[in-house]
Amino acid sequence: MRQFLSFLFTVFLFIQTPQSQNKNYKIRTIAFYNVENLFDTIDNPDTFDEDFTSKGKNHYTSKIYWKKIEKTGRVISEIGKEKTKTSPAIIGLAEIENYIVLEDLTRSKYLINKQYQIIHFNSPDMRGIDVALLYQEKYFIPIEQESFEVKLWDENGKRIFTRDILVVHGFLDNEQIYIIVNHWPSRRGGQKKSNPRREKAAYVAQQIIDNIKSENANAKIILMGDFNDDPIDKSLKTGLNSVGKIKKLDKENLYNPMENMYKNGLNTLGYRDGLNLFDQILMSYHFVSLDQTYQTYQFYKAGIFNPQYVINQTGRYKGYPYRSFQNNNYAEGYSDHFPVYIYLIKEN
Repeated sequence: MRQFLSFLFTVFLFIQTPQSQNKNYKIRTIAFYNVENLFDTIDNPDTFDEDFTSKGKNHYTSKIYWKKIEKTGRVISEIGKEKTKTSPAIIGLAEIENYIVLEDLTRSKYLINKQYQIIHFNSPDMRGIDVALLYQEKYFIPIEQESFEVKLWDENGKRIFTRDILVVHGFLDNEQIYIIVNHWPSRRGGQKKSNPRREKAAYVAQQIIDNIKSENANAKIILMGDFNDDPIDKSLKTGLNSVGKIKKLDKENLYNPMENMYKNGLNTLGYRDGLNLFDQILMSYHFVSLDQTYQTYQFYKAGIFNPQYVINQTGRYKGYPYRSFQNNNYAEGYSDHFPVYIYLIKEN
């Protein structure tokens, strides 16, 4: 079995390029994190969230909830901090139950001083989990936000309810960007059987991208999420027309830096003795500087945030993410996914 590998980058604020010697660059972290079932303890009669109540099978109490909040806040606070001296300017989240848990998260001791703001829409997912976006308002100003439904039906014509796709348009340090946050349908029932559901989600995401480009041909777009597929799978390679090498990139493609990570054996989660890299951040052509001029924000590096404390250190699942819940019990961990991130830089 492949083992989880650390994937760390050294990023200097003084970067040497062929065109410039030791110039000073501004750096921002953009991240994504599937936080694994961040539920409150209240039973919502409209969703299947009974497991996450004190009487449910996960024995989910207020004490556990606040531990979960603090642990999630700690992880977010440290993503990219080594080089940027702060937490992510923007972070997409998956497996969020509602706006209330996001408020509690942003007010937790690790994040309260960051003054994170929240963008969230309720989705029709039957478990009641959604995607969301947090942003530090001193770096990012949103001007538009919208959610797009992914409509699915099973082979019997019965509606399948899944997470919406969140689109946020705004300004990162006065530079216009688009962020698209995804949590595509799971592999429940097997990968082959469930493939069409993720291919439909890819189709919706691609339609969103095409609509953005029709209004702004030079749009800078970041697509992030838990895709429940690896970078080499059809939903990403064909559905999103993604490429893993910059030299193959053109204006019709999305660049996926996680593709080479996956081919090199890097992973963000483990399930049933299989290792996958479902958590990814892709970007449009105009985020990738082919001539290494950084007058606007450009992609610099990508990474998987997996310090030792978020990794299971013992037992059968040594090296896997140190998850919050295991066998219907609170396992004292963080999430069953590692966060992913990218650095954007421009000349300061």
